[in-house]
Amino acid sequence: MDKTTLGLNLPTDPRWANVSEMDLAEILIDHAYCEQKAASSGISLIVTYPERTELVEVMTDLVAEEWGHFERVLEKMKARGITLGRKRNDEYVAAISKISKSGGSRDEQLVEKLLLNALIEARSCERFKLLWKNIGDEDLSKFYYELMISEAGHYHTFLDLAKKYKGEEYTMTRWAEILEKEAEIIQKLEVRSDRMH
Repeated sequence: MDKTTLGLNLPTDPRWANVSEMDLAEILIDHAYCEQKAASSGISLIVTYPERTELVEVMTDLVAEEWGHFERVLEKMKARGITLGRKRNDEYVAAISKISKSGGSRDEQLVEKLLLNALIEARSCERFKLLWKNIGDEDLSKFYYELMISEAGHYHTFLDLAKKYKGEEYTMTRWAEILEKEAEIIQKLEVRSDRMH
């Protein structure tokens, strides 16, 4: 579950990883919204590409799992007296969304969406690993270990689907381009310990 396995070009800034200074309440709130958005993204793929039987089946399972994660985060929050609060702006997702190419064939547009989702899952997995290894709260540490494994699986799922629709060479060439641009975005974004991304 290292950087190479996830394929990320640039690791998270060590300042984010200094979880001793983090406001875990804020992290949990932001995390809850991330899980909600992940479920919504899966639903969007189903609605946009209903003719893709395998995609619909895979996304149906993934949506159920992501919503289950959302519910579990809410449980962790409730146990700690934390309320959900208002949705926050996700500067990371807003920035990487601009990486996607416009135009192209229907398959190319699908691959853009799948790779963007793969990227978000990979970065989330990396952050969950940092939380698992550094949080003093034993219950939350175990929780983030479980989610780390799950997000790694989702990352591979999205990448494998992209290869299915546009082939290995096209997909991995485009993936390399996306990773390079994501690294540039990570370098420029403000390091915020109250956000999951």
